[in-house]
Amino acid sequence: MQNDYCNQFTLARTLKRHHHFYLGPTNSGKTYQALQALEQANSGVYLAPLRLLAMEIRDRLMAAGVPCNLITGEERVLVPGAQHTASTIEMMNPAQAVEVAIIDEIQMLQDPDRGSAWTAALVGVPAENVFVCGSTAVTKPCLDAINALNESYEITFLERKTPLLLEEVAICGKRYSKVRLKTALSQANDMQSHLQKGDAFIAFSRKDVLTLSARFRQWGYTVATIYGALSPEVRRAESERFSSGKANILVATDAIGMGLNLPIRRVIFTSIHKFDGVASRLLNATEVRQIAGRAGRYGIYPMGYVNVLENDELIHIEHMLATDDTSTLAQLPMSLSFNHIDIVAGQLHTRKLAEVLTYYQERLLNPRNIPETAFLAPASLNTQIMQALLVDAHAPHLSLKDKYIFVSAPVSLNVPFEKDYYLLCLRSVAETQIRLLPPAPDWLESTSPKHLEQAELLSHNLSLYAWLSFKFPQIFVEGKEVAKLRQRISRYIESALLMQAGYGDTSREIDYLGTRN
Repeated sequence: MQNDYCNQFTLARTLKRHHHFYLGPTNSGKTYQALQALEQANSGVYLAPLRLLAMEIRDRLMAAGVPCNLITGEERVLVPGAQHTASTIEMMNPAQAVEVAIIDEIQMLQDPDRGSAWTAALVGVPAENVFVCGSTAVTKPCLDAINALNESYEITFLERKTPLLLEEVAICGKRYSKVRLKTALSQANDMQSHLQKGDAFIAFSRKDVLTLSARFRQWGYTVATIYGALSPEVRRAESERFSSGKANILVATDAIGMGLNLPIRRVIFTSIHKFDGVASRLLNATEVRQIAGRAGRYGIYPMGYVNVLENDELIHIEHMLATDDTSTLAQLPMSLSFNHIDIVAGQLHTRKLAEVLTYYQERLLNPRNIPETAFLAPASLNTQIMQALLVDAHAPHLSLKDKYIFVSAPVSLNVPFEKDYYLLCLRSVAETQIRLLPPAPDWLESTSPKHLEQAELLSHNLSLYAWLSFKFPQIFVEGKEVAKLRQRISRYIESALLMQAGYGDTSREIDYLGTRN
């Protein structure tokens, strides 16, 4: 199966690919150096971890006089004559040879849901020169793969361009409280605690980000707000507010750790715990380094600063910054091709996709069936199996290929609003019924921020519609109209972010209240 996987990238296997690894911490110029090569190349592709980053690099290349396409799961912006493309990594084109390719944030190979996209790029991007940028966490399995493919490589290790200093005293001292936070931030004679332009507070939930953002505005600060539920267009607008100085401080989730170029002076962790979908856990070394490392933007600040809210939390951050974050990843995660799925379905005499995926999960993910010499291993299929069970139940007669498309769709099924819309779209394909865009709600024209969450969810549904419009254009016929409605929603969200009142207390404050009771 490993050989089959590698050989499906037929164009890449015909090229004498050379890999340039630019590895190091944040603010070390890794991607900058690779982009220099991309700009000078006759043709190239930038593979981004986020749609927002693909948009940013595309704009940069266009500004440098290099015509560049933008291709993501939701859009195709093609420039006549362009030989360069900025795309999300899942949209890597294995059939278009280029001179230079950049694979950014290579440590994302560790991501349980998306890591296989980085494997596909590393193994299959058809470029003479492949620039691999990121931390050193996954260097060994990458080199194992390149050696197995009999391809060449060179490694350049880079150091931070600005020092990173962990401040000695936490913002609130020994013990956090809302009152202490307000008092500390208002003490102009204490320059460490006092909130300054370029400071970024990092929280780990949407509610905490909105609550802190509203609170800081009430205290007289101008604030930019970034979190994962916001569309790339809104995140981009908020990033620009912060970069231009229209907002003095930033309140964000760890989304900023994914290569966003922001002029951050100091990163302040509002918690050292994060809920990972199963339980609350301490931040690991890679997360702390990626987030803290955003402080001290090179060329703007001579030094980056890091802080927390309570003194005891400084110990964990210090330890994580000093800890080796080399991954235990032994083999690169490999996604299944539809051809494999179709063959096994025939052998099992089933058209139920969940049965096929479960078979793979039980047989191929068993460590006893993975040779020690293998450099690839099947990625976990848990999420896909759960999605496949839903598709099999609601569209049993859909073709296996169409079922697999829906299992690959970008959707959060744990969010009821998104799940309901996903099932409506699935039913439309199963019944061959045209589905139009969701109607624009009346509240889009209002000035009230109370529909903020609805606007975010509607934006997510538009993303699904746009994605499906490329897979089933005869069903989702208004794909070209998505941008107009998305723009209206984005403008509403941007306005609502400036007026929303938050949720009263942060999760940390609620926990403290529970402890006292």
